[in-house]
Amino acid sequence: METSTPSSRLSSSAAPSRLAKLTSLLPARMRERLDPYLEALALLAEIRSPQVLASLGPAGVRGLLLKRGKQGVPTQIRAHHRAHFDWGYAEDQPEMHDLFVRAKQGQWDGDSLPWHISVDPENPEVPLLPRDFLAMDLLKEWGYALNPKEERQMIHSVVSWMLSQFLHGEQGALFAAAQVTEAVQFFDGKLYGSTQVMDEGRHVEVFSRYLDSKLGKLYHINDNLFVIIDALMSDGRWDMKFLGMQIMVEGLALGAFGTLYRLTREPLLRELLRMVILDEARHVHYGVLALREHITKQLSDSERREREDWAFEVALLMRNRFMAYEVYDEWFAGRMPRATWRQFIENSPSMREFRHVMFNRLMPNLREIGLLSDRIRPRYAGAGLLHYSEGAAANQLTAQDMIRDLNTPLVLPN
Repeated sequence: METSTPSSRLSSSAAPSRLAKLTSLLPARMRERLDPYLEALALLAEIRSPQVLASLGPAGVRGLLLKRGKQGVPTQIRAHHRAHFDWGYAEDQPEMHDLFVRAKQGQWDGDSLPWHISVDPENPEVPLLPRDFLAMDLLKEWGYALNPKEERQMIHSVVSWMLSQFLHGEQGALFAAAQVTEAVQFFDGKLYGSTQVMDEGRHVEVFSRYLDSKLGKLYHINDNLFVIIDALMSDGRWDMKFLGMQIMVEGLALGAFGTLYRLTREPLLRELLRMVILDEARHVHYGVLALREHITKQLSDSERREREDWAFEVALLMRNRFMAYEVYDEWFAGRMPRATWRQFIENSPSMREFRHVMFNRLMPNLREIGLLSDRIRPRYAGAGLLHYSEGAAANQLTAQDMIRDLNTPLVLPN
């Protein structure tokens, strides 16, 4: 159980809190319009490291304040990195080479999925997610009751929103994998990176196809996810691209995919997720192999501290990504305060379990690569995330472990 919620973490900065008190004097409609900006300012104000603020701040302004991901036009992000050529082609990373061999053997064709299966997103006999994934009864208590058909429609919206964010994240991973393949400084890593580029392209293909042909809905990218992708694309340091995409985005996505796989009863979606999960497990493993010695042995103390702070702030951005404000805008904007929606999401048992599984995947990997020092651990503890760090890291899990986990039923809290 988390000891603090995203909203409590965001409200801890003194300046935004004073601003929030001033806005409480404004009319309700104006307060609602200001709420997302106050939330964004509070998050940016909490960043303690000047280096991290310089890295995430410009992306935060573009994503959280200017809403660049929701303008309905392609986004131009200036990329800064050096392509590292190795004319010696040394094979001196045996674990990485073994991962490359496994990746070659694990390639699959998205067309081979059972696309012939008919999907009715609102069929109660084959639910995309169980009704209790969201605290529907809580909505009723608060005066926002939905009838059974509306509940199924809302579940349809939530699954479409989740898969839309998966799709946007996979496009970011596709571009990041291409950059990493150019920039990584060991040749076995370049060979493996080439397989990940193919994997990510395939993931974009299958998620896009499922959303278009089966669910018929596509949501804009979540602002927090946009900030992370924007920051990664424009950062010239190869290890930051690894940390952001392979460890943070892919690690959390792996937990999210696994949760959805175990909860959904829709057979095509289950098979799609199963195949993607096996790829993603290799991607996170790749990140751990690439970073563990680099961070602990090659970086200075100040460089390591910057990456610790950066990872912590990104962990909070990723957690806040699952507030699903895009669904709120569709269903309750103008009827329900955003603060009430946050409380609804935080109190939905399955959403809490969703966050639990995601961070259960992420935190052990941060520990394994040396980014959970005694210095940073209290901040994770204060955010309710430290207790997730005791599990197995990606390099300690086999494909058989992943399959076993997928076939273990998810026990939801009452």
